[in-house]
Amino acid sequence: MQYSRADAHGQVILKYFNKEHNFDVVEREDGFVNVDEGAKLYFSKYGEWDKSERQAIRHAHGRCLDIGCGAGRVLLYLQQKGLDCVGIDYSPLAIKVCKLRGVKNAKVMGIDDVTSFRKGAFDTIIMYGNNFGLFGNKNKAKRLLKTLHTITSDNATIIAEDRDPYITDNPVHFKYHASNVKRGRMPGQLKIRVRFMQYSTPWYDYLYVSKDEMKELLNGTGWRVSKFINSEGFRKNGVYVAIIKKM
Repeated sequence: MQYSRADAHGQVILKYFNKEHNFDVVEREDGFVNVDEGAKLYFSKYGEWDKSERQAIRHAHGRCLDIGCGAGRVLLYLQQKGLDCVGIDYSPLAIKVCKLRGVKNAKVMGIDDVTSFRKGAFDTIIMYGNNFGLFGNKNKAKRLLKTLHTITSDNATIIAEDRDPYITDNPVHFKYHASNVKRGRMPGQLKIRVRFMQYSTPWYDYLYVSKDEMKELLNGTGWRVSKFINSEGFRKNGVYVAIIKKM
């Protein structure tokens, strides 16, 4: 089967699954590039997760939806714990690898497609790998959070990881924040693409927010933050997990 040249994300995952060492490049619209460690994180086992993720996953209950499931690390853990779970990812290759690794229910879907799920279908939404960022921008975040409210049960929980964009000492990032504000965007809103070998994703928006900004985005959506759990490297990388409860 031929896969799209746009599925750089999936190609990195497939190469790692086939035990081929690789790395990908995340390119920002201002020319800033970051060389990533590749897909190692997507294959990590529970004991290798950051402590914040290990603590937060204890809040998973009922039927779970993993948004941006990658190679299925969260799904495999939840299956082992006996939970019914569904994973979605926009990458066909990522979903192929999920199934090869034993994930029972994984679908090629982007975050915008969650509207297709029935009302009250899930009890837990999981967004690891900084995937709160998949909301992209303020308006989209509020719209999709309302959708998640509809497709979840009355006692639902969102377990969402993100990164505080202000925890940095790089002046290039502060300059980009200022440029965003001038354009009417949130400071931590990124326009990026992932590149790997001859593959390249389309440009897309990704959203880093502080804890206060996350609380503001939740206003009016039927959700509230119950607690924040900082990553072990929070002072350096600003990554945290939010436990978000339905109101």
